[in-house]
Amino acid sequence: MNKFKKLVAIEPVNMVQGAEARLAALAETVDMYTDIPASPEEIIRRIGDADAVLLSFTSSLPKETLEQCRNLKYIGMCCSLYSPESANVDITYANKRGISVTGIRDYGDEGVIEYVVSELVRCLHGFGQNAWFGSPSEITGLKAGIIGLGKSGGMIADAMKFFGAEVTYYARSMKPAAEAKGYRFTPLGDLLEGSDVVFCCLNRNTVLLHEEEFKRLGNHKILFNTGLSPAWDEAPFAEWLDKDNICYCDTVGAAGGQRFLDHPHMRCVRVSSGITRQAYARLTDKVIANIEDYLKA
Repeated sequence: MNKFKKLVAIEPVNMVQGAEARLAALAETVDMYTDIPASPEEIIRRIGDADAVLLSFTSSLPKETLEQCRNLKYIGMCCSLYSPESANVDITYANKRGISVTGIRDYGDEGVIEYVVSELVRCLHGFGQNAWFGSPSEITGLKAGIIGLGKSGGMIADAMKFFGAEVTYYARSMKPAAEAKGYRFTPLGDLLEGSDVVFCCLNRNTVLLHEEEFKRLGNHKILFNTGLSPAWDEAPFAEWLDKDNICYCDTVGAAGGQRFLDHPHMRCVRVSSGITRQAYARLTDKVIANIEDYLKA
């Protein structure tokens, strides 16, 4: 197997203990930074003459930065890669330069599902708060709407079905496998109007909830956002949140920033629920497998 001359992780990449030794077998030199670079100039300095780079979701490699890194041949994203448009790397430009970009998926979904179920149960039963429907309630019979039926959306749907909820979903297309499980494809507006709880499971920077959608969603509803960024326009969301509604997000980014963190109807734990020790292990294996596949090619 070939080796890189120099591999640089320009920021913390959430790999498990022992990963550096595994990476050392794939590159002559390995540099692992443990803090987030403060500027594009610092990113360029850290990359230097490296031919391979690793990064997570907290830093970016736009065209302007990549132009200054002439030796790069490989970029390994140690975070979810769904599409070039949603990535924090300019994949189109990188590919034009002959730089291979890889990412991973489906490494932290299990923790997200546990977070969703935990918060929903607390809300419905009234653990540490008022019970949502006035008296303790089960998930059984709850009308649960899923927006985006990818890996995490599908797992949430399965969890809701396991606990006895009625599941509908909205996605870019009807999913035969979901239909076979009894999940009903529903137009977005109808799903919002007919659900007790709505789960937004969308890619970064995908916005589907605008003013009209919040009107259809209505009042006394529970909204979960499991994505990395808001699934809504800020103004109609703020108006909706001021009413008798509640929103759950695990990270500040998913909540839309500092503005909403202290809102009495926002529940944000301010930590990524998908980042667990098991997720770190899955991430490490997938990142290293991507590198090995590239070097074998």
